Amino acid sequence: MSAFSHAEVTHRTVPTGTGRIHLVEQGSGPLVLLVHGFPESWYSWRHQLPVLAAAGYRAVAIDVRGYGRSSRPAALEAYRIGELAADNAAVVRALGAASAVVVGHDWGSPIASASALLHPELFRAVGLLSVPYAPPGPAKLTEALAPLAGPHEFYLSYFQEPGRAEREIEPDVRGWLAGAYAALAAEGMGTGVDPFTVPAGARMRDRFPTGPLPGWLTEADLDFFAAEFERTGLTGGLNRYRCMDQDGEDLRAHHGARLTQPSLFIGGTLDAPTQWFGDLIADLTSTMPGLLASHVLEGCGHWVQQERPAETNRLLLDWLGRLDGQGLTFGSHRL
Repeated sequence: MSAFSHAEVTHRTVPTGTGRIHLVEQGSGPLVLLVHGFPESWYSWRHQLPVLAAAGYRAVAIDVRGYGRSSRPAALEAYRIGELAADNAAVVRALGAASAVVVGHDWGSPIASASALLHPELFRAVGLLSVPYAPPGPAKLTEALAPLAGPHEFYLSYFQEPGRAEREIEPDVRGWLAGAYAALAAEGMGTGVDPFTVPAGARMRDRFPTGPLPGWLTEADLDFFAAEFERTGLTGGLNRYRCMDQDGEDLRAHHGARLTQPSLFIGGTLDAPTQWFGDLIADLTSTMPGLLASHVLEGCGHWVQQERPAETNRLLLDWLGRLDGQGLTFGSHRL
């Protein structure tokens, strides 16, 4: 596991035209922009920042709009995917870079792919962790994915009503986060309990494990995440879910589009999106014709770059090293 020191990174905020984005950077060289998911932070990339910097890259991890020290606009429409992609483009320009490699995990994955579709002049390559690329279309995601919950309510629908999830989370933010991180990790997903479905009258946290933290998450790590959300609340992150059915409209000009930039996918065999979207992963060489490698890490849960930092770092560096046009054979490996 890579060492991380807060003293070795630089914090700054950059203007986006509609607000500000807080970022953490380390190193110099070609820009690699790291985009987190829910419920996370720039800190989710703590194991990647020093390794990328040591390899000669300018590694930049942002707080997505609604999180941390970035702007948290009140309007729900501010969290549409086109707005978040525009934030990524604004960060690249504010840092004075001609282009960037963008890498996203969880919600950061579709934000990264939308950035590449909407701003191809800025994003020269795309890495997707956990959530594979799906060509945009008109379908509403809440309706398309609801059948995954069977007779219960899928978590995407549970998050739709403003204030509903907040009422569950706010009384004990740290406890809710601990349960969510453990439930979606390999340790939790290996139990067979489905944390993504909510029976009538229940809460999400009713299905979260209550034992010790997973080995990859220390008490200090949890303290950092909890302090961020205790300060900001979780509405900013939840608002992304509340705008997700508008993604097809924001990406209307790209319905059915393939992602042509050089790309990478990393998932885990115990990660729910890998299990839900196996057909998409199998078809990535068609929908992402620039795909250089697709990896599914054996026994890995949802928090890919935190659960398996050494393997993730090796795969990222191998991929980044191939972006100069050498070794462009397609790869698909199960580690």
